[in-house]
Amino acid sequence: MRISDRYIGRHVLTGTLFAIVLLSLLLVLGNVFKQIRPLLVEFGAPIWVLGEFTLSVLPVSLIFTIPWAFLSAVLLVFGRLSSDNELNAFRAAGVSLARLSAPVIAIGTALSLFCLWLNLGVAPKASKEVEDIVRSTLIRDPRTLLRAGVDQSRFKNIRVYSENDNGEVFENFHIFKMGSQDGGEDTAYIHAHTATTVNDSEKQEIRLKFTEAYVEGTPARKSDEESQSTPQEFVLLSDELEWMLLNYSRDFSKDKVKPKTLTNPELDAIADNFKPLPLGPKATKAELKLQKARKKIRERYLAEKTRRYTSSFACLAFAFIGIPLGMKARRRDTSTGLIISLGIGALYFLASSMIEPSEGMAYLLWIPNILCVALGFFFFRRARFR
Repeated sequence: MRISDRYIGRHVLTGTLFAIVLLSLLLVLGNVFKQIRPLLVEFGAPIWVLGEFTLSVLPVSLIFTIPWAFLSAVLLVFGRLSSDNELNAFRAAGVSLARLSAPVIAIGTALSLFCLWLNLGVAPKASKEVEDIVRSTLIRDPRTLLRAGVDQSRFKNIRVYSENDNGEVFENFHIFKMGSQDGGEDTAYIHAHTATTVNDSEKQEIRLKFTEAYVEGTPARKSDEESQSTPQEFVLLSDELEWMLLNYSRDFSKDKVKPKTLTNPELDAIADNFKPLPLGPKATKAELKLQKARKKIRERYLAEKTRRYTSSFACLAFAFIGIPLGMKARRRDTSTGLIISLGIGALYFLASSMIEPSEGMAYLLWIPNILCVALGFFFFRRARFR
């Protein structure tokens, strides 16, 4: 190993590690404020949930921070080498630009393999743990979803407000139930002096028992004849009333599986379950609609599998484009390299997320990587003949 390899490699690794710590801190804090803050502040979750969540979300954030940090380090190191004329000194000593780039390519390859290991094995399990932490914290006592003093809108088409509560009984309770536009659901407003909650964990429902209740609303239309007539409003007064169930299984059910929480074999298994059905020449519209929905679900899971490979090799792609762009940033300050790295990284991950390939065209997800390598070769060739 040459002195130049150790010199450049040490600076790139040092800059990468520093940037990983900084970027990971920002991403983890962003996730904490987005998901954990409501749990701690609104639902009174124990503080240890914060540490558990941070450890689980860290591997997921590394998938993005490692490529971004590596690109920033390469731009800053080669920008400094260029501004201090160290590159000219190396070239005068007979060391070509290609040879100077060897340690960067080697580090980029090693980081890409590490990201591949994270994407295929660690990140899916970590993503599942993050979902489980949020779900288990909320289901620990779902009645916190009705916490007094806060305008709650976490249930579908329902808004809830109350002034005081002791955990089970809510005082001065208001609930607004908004129906659908076609009139297929009840529309109602309820005010009660107190509302006692009973949690049914098996059915994942909260039962409400009202005292001194006032109810007004419009019943759902059940037939075409009713839809053409004027809706009949109703008003109900009752000293005691058990009238409504709040179902929270839709938001916190374990059956809602996200592709990012699944391993590759699990993605393949789900994709196989949604293979196209054999349809005859006289397929109905309903069958065609079902076929289209199955195809869309299958494409979603297959795309997630391919996207893990493409994002893993972002470090290697950034190595090719980062070296020549760093040589062009000759300023001594670090702002140029940071701005370029932020721009390239944002464009890369934005393009990767926007590409939604159809079945059999998953190779389109490699386009950002290919563009980075192609532009890198183009700029590198121009830099060699300066």
